[in-house]
Amino acid sequence: MDRITTRNKSFYDGYGRERIFHGINVVDKEPYSEGKDSIAFADDLSWVEGLRKRGFNIIRLGTTWSVMEPSPGIYNDAAISSIVRIMDCCAEFGIYVFIDMHQDLYSSEIDAAGDGAPGWAVLTDGKRAKPHKFVWAEPYFWGGACHRAFNNFWSNKRVGGKGLLDYYADMWSHVADAVKDHPALFGFDFLNEPFPGKDGGKVFRRLIANVAKVTLTDRRIDRAGMLRDALSGKNRHKVLERYDGDILKKVGQSAHDLIVDFDTRKYMPFINRTAAAVRNVTGNGILFVDNCYYSNLGIPCSNTPVMVNGRREEKQCFSPHGYDFSVDTPIYKYALNSRVRHIFDEHRRTQERLNVPVIVGEWGGMSEGTEWFPHVEFILDLFDKYKWSNTYWAYSDGIFDMPVMEEVLCRSYPRAVTGNIESYTHDRKNNVFTLSYTQESEYDVPTEIFIHRPAASVETDGEFDIEAVGDKTGVVKIKTEPGRHTVIIKF
Repeated sequence: MDRITTRNKSFYDGYGRERIFHGINVVDKEPYSEGKDSIAFADDLSWVEGLRKRGFNIIRLGTTWSVMEPSPGIYNDAAISSIVRIMDCCAEFGIYVFIDMHQDLYSSEIDAAGDGAPGWAVLTDGKRAKPHKFVWAEPYFWGGACHRAFNNFWSNKRVGGKGLLDYYADMWSHVADAVKDHPALFGFDFLNEPFPGKDGGKVFRRLIANVAKVTLTDRRIDRAGMLRDALSGKNRHKVLERYDGDILKKVGQSAHDLIVDFDTRKYMPFINRTAAAVRNVTGNGILFVDNCYYSNLGIPCSNTPVMVNGRREEKQCFSPHGYDFSVDTPIYKYALNSRVRHIFDEHRRTQERLNVPVIVGEWGGMSEGTEWFPHVEFILDLFDKYKWSNTYWAYSDGIFDMPVMEEVLCRSYPRAVTGNIESYTHDRKNNVFTLSYTQESEYDVPTEIFIHRPAASVETDGEFDIEAVGDKTGVVKIKTEPGRHTVIIKF
């Protein structure tokens, strides 16, 4: 497999082809328990070939600090070996892997819905964790134990004479050393959805106060109509339609200063510290910068480029997350496109400022029925517009039999292009895929386009053939000369 690198806002392979990655999260959130010597999905690896047949060429492979370092300075090498087994299989099928150190609510010690840090690294200053009652994220909003645990992490509180951030960086160094030369290695995603700690509680209170203020004062909100919908069992979901992307942006402005402070004074120093530990082990792999938890809702991200030993890192990318706030609820089928457009437009501005490529680490959702499919398709079209790679949340047993896989996620896209991509679109309604690119030199390898179903026709000025991948899927391989090219594939 080619080593992937970055240049400006794009990924490139060793041949100089611009690359797009379409993938999925494969994450084990289970905390460490005695005898846990393998992460989930590492035993039966048949799912890897299933992903390949459906066009996925990358996975975000998630584990936790709890599993990697169950005791201070003692690493779970058996579990790390299971990561390598998964990567071995992925390499066989041409699928790249970036490793995600996952966390939610800091640790399972905080809440049963949480994951992340091992118990020895959960320092709450005597604050007792209280289980959530309504939604899993409650400890983020008002959980004193969760807030203290994060504060102590960011301040590098010492355990056994060593700081938590130092333990964390050393753990990442150990993991990186095990995979540093692996052909499937794409990169390192250091910490899922970093949370500000106590200031995160302040953010929540400001947002709630501003929701009330905006609801009462913004003339764009039809308060009488909203009240009627709230009292109607049939139309109650329409209440949330008043809070579109513009309103969401206005609400988020009240907490922007707190996120700026967290991003610049806590998160990025942590990233730079961890990045230096990994780069002391290997120069391979792309280093990931995420956004904090609240930037999932569109509060602007203020991250800065990754710096290693005072120099800007060459191989880095921005990996934002974004969800409509109806996700994880029965009303996800009413998710609003304008809200996610606001979120990802903010992430686009961050990308422009950092001048790095994007692979969206988490996005999407899951619900009953098919009413939410157009929303997911809208998000994918937005990624295509920005030339963003992505990993959908999330793989689970049985997903290959779900309609969302066949009807939405398995889709046509350009996975390797001999030149600079100008645009590409997957028009599922009209059964047409279009790619435009400019090629400046000769290539020994072709442009490769994954197709989600058999092609009725391929319009191109180059020579092409089609390689079968699955029963219905394939890869169109096109050899073209220098110049501007447009490829139109009809299904």
